[in-house]
Amino acid sequence: MNHSEFISYCQSVLGDAYVLVEPKDQVPYLSDWRNRYHGKALAVLLPKTTQEVAKIVKACDQALISIVPQGGNTSMCGAATPNDSGQQIVLNLKRMNAIREINPSNQTMVVESGCILQTVQEAAKTQGFLFPLSLGAQGSCQIGGNLATNAGGTNVLRYGNARELCLGLEVVTAQGEILHGLRSLRKDNTGFDLRDLYIGSEGCLGIITAAVMKLYPLPQTQWTALVAVPNIPAT
Repeated sequence: MNHSEFISYCQSVLGDAYVLVEPKDQVPYLSDWRNRYHGKALAVLLPKTTQEVAKIVKACDQALISIVPQGGNTSMCGAATPNDSGQQIVLNLKRMNAIREINPSNQTMVVESGCILQTVQEAAKTQGFLFPLSLGAQGSCQIGGNLATNAGGTNVLRYGNARELCLGLEVVTAQGEILHGLRSLRKDNTGFDLRDLYIGSEGCLGIITAAVMKLYPLPQTQWTALVAVPNIPAT
């Protein structure tokens, strides 16, 4: 499969509007938010479903085309920016933004990887729950990227990293197969815990498409304390 055939195939899977090949259309996806890293892409692809992601990844595997998974593009180190070869594709997951389920009795929610973190927080709050992952980029970063980088945030000491907040994952492997791991059990010893392989892997092992996340009761009260220390060792 040559590049032209690959683009035609992607258009048949996603629709022409979601296969960006014109440089002017690709601009928002080729630089990091600090405008320090810049690249080029064969195409920017915008899938809507896990099945579409699987088809694209399988085609990339067959055509030997590298994939740069991209979420909210809030990386501080250009990790979601393609190189300057123009031979890679950017797979941006922003259209995969559905909150599939909120389960109050189990205190879990199933979210797609393109969900904005703040949207997830607000959805949990409407049901009387707290989703504790919180960081400066929460208005634009996405859950898939939070998991792929094992984000910590301001509540990490109390609630843990993204890894501790995730119970299960749906992942498209590098071969284009779908790993159905959206389990919501707190204790699950059925087979290998593949979830922990993908969390923190930054898209190198597969593409996270959905996740089961833990919820907590909303705090009844909050206190803020400011502590001044004379020097760094005193901390």
